[in-house]
Amino acid sequence: MEPRIIGPGPYRATKLWNETIELFRAGMPQRRHRIHFKTHDQCFTASEAIDFLHDLLQCNQNFGPDVTRNQTVQLLKKFQKNHVIEDVKGRWGKEDFEDNSCLYRFPPVSPLKPYPKIPQYSTEPIPFPEWDDRESLSSQGRVPVKPIVMNSDMWYKRHSIAIGEVRVCRLVYRRELTKADVEEIWKSRTLLHLQKSLGLDSLNDVMNVKSVQGKHIVHNVYNINKQNIVVLEDRSKELPHWLLSAMKCLANWPNCSDMKQPMYVGFEKDVFKTIADYHGYLQEPLLTFQLFDVFVNVLGLLHKKLVAIEALQVCCLLLPPENRRKLQLLMRMMARISLNREMPPLCDTSGNRALMVQTFSRCILRSKEEADLGELLSTKLVTFMMDNYQDILSVPLSLKNAVEDYLGHQRRVQIKYPGADMDTTLHSSVTQPQVTPHQYEYQRVNKPQDPLKLSLEDIITNKQLSSKERKKRLKQFQRSHPEVYKERLPTPESEAALFPEKTSLKSHLSFFTLKRPFQPFQRTRSFRM
Repeated sequence: MEPRIIGPGPYRATKLWNETIELFRAGMPQRRHRIHFKTHDQCFTASEAIDFLHDLLQCNQNFGPDVTRNQTVQLLKKFQKNHVIEDVKGRWGKEDFEDNSCLYRFPPVSPLKPYPKIPQYSTEPIPFPEWDDRESLSSQGRVPVKPIVMNSDMWYKRHSIAIGEVRVCRLVYRRELTKADVEEIWKSRTLLHLQKSLGLDSLNDVMNVKSVQGKHIVHNVYNINKQNIVVLEDRSKELPHWLLSAMKCLANWPNCSDMKQPMYVGFEKDVFKTIADYHGYLQEPLLTFQLFDVFVNVLGLLHKKLVAIEALQVCCLLLPPENRRKLQLLMRMMARISLNREMPPLCDTSGNRALMVQTFSRCILRSKEEADLGELLSTKLVTFMMDNYQDILSVPLSLKNAVEDYLGHQRRVQIKYPGADMDTTLHSSVTQPQVTPHQYEYQRVNKPQDPLKLSLEDIITNKQLSSKERKKRLKQFQRSHPEVYKERLPTPESEAALFPEKTSLKSHLSFFTLKRPFQPFQRTRSFRM
């Protein structure tokens, strides 16, 4: 049985647990052993189980080569507790598994974890702002629409010569976006971006969408310093000053600017122990309990480095600002210590890099209910985040630009022409049957681009538009919806095909041009005999 990559999806931790048990049972060598003058068939020693499972986990792409032997022992303890293995006397349920020569065997059937039949979270689509274009245009009480008839004689005098006949139009002013509106847009757009990065049909199976707060996302995007570290408004949630000084000391070792040089051997070990003790007593991990399943799903994308980094960028935007700031400071210290060759060993049994992961992985990611593979999963994620912390803990520019463009479009005044395709939304409430907000949001999530594509096709195929007017509308559409525009018109050649060049009179007369112009008459000299 070959291991397979468990990609993003619901119940990923359960799938990994079940597959690990199946691989372990299928591949673990079993033979006859003799102990205390008694022979036991189809069994293995504890050390043999550790050796085999350790190699199995390191070769499995779902876990990777960073799995330690101690982590393998911890996993076998959980196997013993859950009756995946038992000793040769049939005892199980405890976690007294040790690296020794005690004999163990498999029970007739190892219990696999069942998948929940009912989704953990609600199955509603990702909520959109309730004040979108359709609702705002059909609700006369909430949107101030001020029609301005632009057909005065002065206007015609000034512009008729330049642009010709101008049709009657009106300006539609959108209402002012409130702070809550902006936060709701950031939330919906960020969740859609995350769903696309994970390649999921819905986020409802891996997280509770309603628990995400848009104000946290906005704060994490804009309230940052020059190093892209979040700045907190509430100073009471800041790390203690002594802890910040200790972390800064180890991060900048041996150039400690905040404190004097150490006066005794082992000073750096004491400082590190102080930092580790503080983070070890955190009641909730920095990545929060609510987002545990989301980050576990990102682990299925680590073989695609850029995709995984983009997904983690968005996931970290969902954190409360105080958690994101603590995570940024901790990751920066961990990365600098692991790469600092001048830093003395902080532990006698392992290197500084492995020590950073082992010490802080639990305070960064863990499940509220102790997951059986929680330690292995957190170790793999923290290792990847430590190696790419500068990219992961920065604001994703593609998301930021997309949301800001959308917000700018919502604030922009629109020009509405009677009879035009863009003006039909003003009378949609009269000509079309009313739908509930829930139905409209569901249709919008499932087919978000169909109306835009139809609108673009109307601009392209409308023969009543002049070339100048068509270019103007296409340019406006490109600024508002670049992705839809690029899908329909991907190359400059496809754009040029919409505007065939007109043949000029000069090109028609080119037929009559001679290859060699007439030469002026010159008088020649005659020779007479």
